[in-house]
Parts: sequence; structure tokens; C-alpha cells
Amino acid sequence: MYPDWNSGGHEDTPEWIGHVGFSDIKLKLMASIVAISAIEVLRSFLSIEKVGLQTIMWGIAVHMTFVLSAVLLAGMDWIA
Repeated sequence: MYPDWNSGGHEDTPEWIGHVGFSDIKLKLMASIVAISAIEVLRSFLSIEKVGLQTIMWGIAVHMTFVLSAVLLAGMDWIA
């Protein structure tokens, strides 16, 4: 499915390196960004007195932008 990775037979090369493609890495990166964003939003909820409602609303807006981007990238990957 993916082109073979030419590692030169080096002993430190992981076995999975030839099986992971760009789209897999892209989706895993987006999932990590969404998870980090969710953690930051939850952290804001826990300190709502210090942060303020407007800051939390901006955090939710940014988080939803990341979620929408991840869903669109996954959809494009599925179509392709």
C-alpha cells in the first residue's frame, strides 16, 4: 500500500516505519491537537473565576475549529 521505506537495513529502524503513510500521520497529529485543545478548555472551565467567560468562549471556538478541521481532513482522506 505504501512505498517501501529504504532504511538501508539499519538495526535501529522501527518495523512500522514502512507501513505508516502521510495521511495516517496527519490524522494522528490532528487528533493530538484536538485532545490538547480539549484539555486546555477543560482547564479553563476549572478556573472560570480567574479566566472569565469570554476567554472560555474563545477557547471553545478555537477547539471547535480544530475539531471541524480534523473531521474535514478525515473526510477528505476517506474520499481519496
